Amino acid sequence: MRLVIALGGNALVKRGEAMTAKTQRANIRLAAAPLAALIGQGHQLIITHGNGPQVGLLALQAAAGPKDGAYPLDILGAETDGMIGYLIEQELGNLLPDSALMATLLTQIRVDPADPAFTNPTKPIGPMYDELTSQHITAQRGWQFARDGYKWRRVVASPEPLEILELRVIALLVERGVVVICAGGGGIPVVARDDGSLIGIEAVIDKDRASELLARQLKADMLMLLTDVDAVYRDFGEPTARAIATVGAHSLQSDQFAIGSMGPKIEAATRFVQSTGGKAAIGRLQDAAAILQGEAGTTVAAGDGAVEFR
Repeated sequence: MRLVIALGGNALVKRGEAMTAKTQRANIRLAAAPLAALIGQGHQLIITHGNGPQVGLLALQAAAGPKDGAYPLDILGAETDGMIGYLIEQELGNLLPDSALMATLLTQIRVDPADPAFTNPTKPIGPMYDELTSQHITAQRGWQFARDGYKWRRVVASPEPLEILELRVIALLVERGVVVICAGGGGIPVVARDDGSLIGIEAVIDKDRASELLARQLKADMLMLLTDVDAVYRDFGEPTARAIATVGAHSLQSDQFAIGSMGPKIEAATRFVQSTGGKAAIGRLQDAAAILQGEAGTTVAAGDGAVEFR
């Protein structure tokens, strides 16, 4: 099967962990094992990944430096894509035979500069803060924050991905049997000028939406959105919470879930299934093989099938 597998940023840096190089490498080493197992079973993988924690940290580091040392989010996104892609490629390569072919590709994705997301930031990035600290940073730097559970995180614009500019290169590599790591952090957001030239823009594209577009255009058999949560839950966080095992794409509504986290995953999964007739799944990274077999996570299938709980 051709699988587009999207690794969540919080699956690579767990909540509450220090975002050190050592921690990230250790987590990516753990992430590589289930991916290598899928490749060993004969599946064709295209791997994408989030970068919310990492790009937020780089933005903090840049803001703490000289006034002329700050970089926009598109450049910081490219930096994190290189860093995370390098670690994934290396740790995955350590588990695969020498004959395996892999490539990490920086991926530009065109967005609309008039996208309403630019006036309504919802994408959480960077570390978590208490409310008082977030207010202090807002006063100091003008950043916007929103509640994330019991803490607060910076939020930035997350425009809709319209065009994957390196799609032909990705497709060529996939057809040659290369394991491709691409569209990291949702891709590097760019816009077209009036003369057709490109320029980066201050945003972070949601990696689930970008992964759905990639999976659809590569004609993937399945879109797997892997994170640090074992499944989609009805009434998440409540005493009545129940894990969803399977559900028809027409039976899920993304607006019933958190905008900055599970909401985009539901939206991406249902969009992929409805447009291709394929399958999508959401679940925990270490459960990848079981999710593929329908034994773990949440599988979204075509149609309006009723919700089945675990």
